Amino acid sequence: MRIWATISVLASSWLIFGVIASEPIAANSTVVQNVTPFPPPTNAKQITVSSALFGLKRVDTKGNVTIFQTTRVPLQEGNAYGWRIKLKDYQGEVKWREVLHLPKPPESWGTDNGENFSMSADGMTSVTRRTQSAPEGVIENFWTITPGDPVGKHRIEVYINDRLISTFEFEIIPVK
Repeated sequence: MRIWATISVLASSWLIFGVIASEPIAANSTVVQNVTPFPPPTNAKQITVSSALFGLKRVDTKGNVTIFQTTRVPLQEGNAYGWRIKLKDYQGEVKWREVLHLPKPPESWGTDNGENFSMSADGMTSVTRRTQSAPEGVIENFWTITPGDPVGKHRIEVYINDRLISTFEFEIIPVK
């Protein structure tokens, strides 16, 4: 029994100190071939929409914002229109992108919050990017009618993580 123990100790020490192995072992070549990918983290689940509203923004005397659902927005200075999306079982920050398509360029473009905003060379499409806190899973954005805004058919596309989550088609109509 003592002989086997001695042989085992000597063989182990020779392997550790490189006496038996004269070349380094290329562990990467055999290990990498047998690697299985890790599953995605559990908190990276797919974001789903539970509701999406579009319409005119209304603010009551207490400051509560509601949306009067419509696809026809009167071209009246100060009217605010936009969207509100409720995400299913989601809390935290959301990075979203909104693409607004107009029938023709407005006289001017502008944003209030200095968010990441860009527009196409022809002036008919804008892209807004925002990271928004959504403690109850709600994200939203509104635009305010200003002089020089075009009448006609408009479209807003909202993306999260480069995935289209909602499209709103509406029309800005002249006031009679």
